[in-house]
Amino acid sequence: MAQHQNSGNPKVDLAYRKRKNAEDMKYQLVSFGMMLFLTILAFMAVGYKGIEHWFTVPFIILLALVQVAFQLYYFMHMNHKGHEAAALFLYSGVFVAALTVLTFMTIVWW
Repeated sequence: MAQHQNSGNPKVDLAYRKRKNAEDMKYQLVSFGMMLFLTILAFMAVGYKGIEHWFTVPFIILLALVQVAFQLYYFMHMNHKGHEAAALFLYSGVFVAALTVLTFMTIVWW
């Protein structure tokens, strides 16, 4: 959707906000449905006896990462403009945490 400037006309601005809110709600509902599907998929992967342990753990971690992305971008509204600083701090923290885990794994296992 195109970037909207304040037109000065309250009716036009209200119509734009209603349309924008309806679009955001649609994205949130689709995201929520996808997260429910991914959760059910994770439960099925754990409960099904035919799937080996070496596949189940990475698969669940992958599903968790996808759900984190859905949470951040649709429920926490990180996809909207104005959240660049918060995204920078969040991704910097994830980078430092991953680097710390990698460092300790290297120290302990080698």
